[in-house]
Amino acid sequence: MWHNNILETIGNTPLVKLNKITKEVKATVLAKIETTNPGNSIKDRMAIKMIEDAERDGRLKPGGTIIEGTSGNTGMGLAIAAVIKGYKCIFTTTDKQSKEKVDALRAFGAEVIVCPTNVDPEDPRSYYSVSSRLEREVLNSWKPNQYDNLSNAQAHYEQTGPEIWEQTEGKITHLVVGVGTGGTISGTARFLKEKNPAIQVLGIDTYGSVFKKYKETGILDKSEIYPYITEGIGEDFLPQNVNFSLIDHFEKVTDKDAALMTREIARKEGIFAGNSTGSAVAGVIQMRDRFKESDVVVIIFPDHGSRYMGKMYNDDWLRERGFLKDGKLTARDIISKKESPEIITIDSEKTVLEAINTIKTLNISQIPVTQQGMVIGKITESDILSSLLENASLKSQPVKNITTAPFPFVDLNTSIDKISSMINKENIAVLVEDEQDNIEIITQYDIINAMAV
Repeated sequence: MWHNNILETIGNTPLVKLNKITKEVKATVLAKIETTNPGNSIKDRMAIKMIEDAERDGRLKPGGTIIEGTSGNTGMGLAIAAVIKGYKCIFTTTDKQSKEKVDALRAFGAEVIVCPTNVDPEDPRSYYSVSSRLEREVLNSWKPNQYDNLSNAQAHYEQTGPEIWEQTEGKITHLVVGVGTGGTISGTARFLKEKNPAIQVLGIDTYGSVFKKYKETGILDKSEIYPYITEGIGEDFLPQNVNFSLIDHFEKVTDKDAALMTREIARKEGIFAGNSTGSAVAGVIQMRDRFKESDVVVIIFPDHGSRYMGKMYNDDWLRERGFLKDGKLTARDIISKKESPEIITIDSEKTVLEAINTIKTLNISQIPVTQQGMVIGKITESDILSSLLENASLKSQPVKNITTAPFPFVDLNTSIDKISSMINKENIAVLVEDEQDNIEIITQYDIINAMAV
């Protein structure tokens, strides 16, 4: 038997027992694998539900444009449905989201506008505000507003909750879900608690988000809000889809623990999942004292690892944020092994002749150029030679007249492999700012020296 279109394949996702990653947890831990949906995420469920409800009541009309602020997965679900149903899509997202998510949306013909992360929701530059403005400006458009559109939670009440109840034969004791829009946890929890009010619903939050404190105190604390890396969960406001009365507890998980656990799930369970899945599994391990051997814990695995190849599954990305420690040398190690760590710079107003004398005296081949203490460029032996061959009178002119683009900056945690790949004919060195805000230079010689020590 075949399906009439790809939308008919949404739902009925598998429930899989975790065996190695949660060995510290006494309970039976099961993963609801939502990556088998056509858009590789749980958001397909509510995307089609929001569209069909809007079609039914006339908010979305034939040939219309769907405009939404999305971290990527909801956009994917909407984009797939739009292809089948004949709608256009414009999505706004944040610069925090992975490039893979943005590229995937564009692959389905959607227009994607990337907005800054670190602004208030009310700021006209925020991805919430930009999507609202576009809805006003674009004729025959509709904004699903996944945060406050209760069709979101209803989709999970009608689909995800019943599936979990049937798959566990009603034995589920705990539901664990990363909370973003709140639709998944609230809709699923409402169905399950109607079946068994004793089921505990545990929300996963991240540091920089407001959910946990609001649940515990009723206070929306703006001082708790700050940028975070974890994708797909946490918010700096209270979406209407988050039904706090259905959520028994919130557990916060750090960016580092979420990122590293995401990788471990692939390596220990063979499940290629996304960033918020890592956060949810790390949260279950943190909460292990809540569970007993007879418990059945279901964790929602919302999306696929392919959307995080440039982030959580990239060693250099993790090292640059201090999340990954291994045997490879880093910029910090190279600097610590330098024979003379003090960097030599030259002010942009000094003459070319003074630069030549500095190079000869100190036996160096390049000098970063500064202006009011800030690095603005560089000069090298080859820069000076080629300039003087063209015009010998340049000796008496300021260095700024022959300054070229500065050496690239790297983080202290950048691996030796990445630094080596950045050093070439155009960039014969890289710069790094140490923990005391001093600028250091790393050359090919410094790398060789560090490896030899």
